Amino acid sequence: MDPLDLNNASETHPLFPSGEWEGFYTHAQGPGAEQFKMYFSLNFANNEVSGGGSDNIGPFVWKGIYDTEGLWCKMTKYYATHTVFYDGNVDENGIWGNWEITPSMTGGFHLWPKKNEETAQVEAVDSLVLENLVRVPSGVQ
Repeated sequence: MDPLDLNNASETHPLFPSGEWEGFYTHAQGPGAEQFKMYFSLNFANNEVSGGGSDNIGPFVWKGIYDTEGLWCKMTKYYATHTVFYDGNVDENGIWGNWEITPSMTGGFHLWPKKNEETAQVEAVDSLVLENLVRVPSGVQ
């Protein structure tokens, strides 16, 4: 068998990176809604997504599908006691949309790739550089 199995290649689209993710869900809509944090991993390959993690409810497993052209992702979150359906749009800020526990519980969510330490340090340095550039008096060369 060929050691390079193209059927299991990870997704290369930059908005669907496999790896560590984080985010939150809410029971209400709007900026004042309480956010319940979650930490998990996702693997995107061949228009299927899978992974697992935990939140305030407990450990869970993800299974779902995604589309790189339509920029959407539909996942089911499986807990030991129940399932939650997530339907989201994808953009440079991650995956966001609505969740539902049938028949009548719903809320919002936002998920994004976790920044590694190196990325966070580069962003902090970029922020400091920008901050210092803004403070330079206009007559100084």
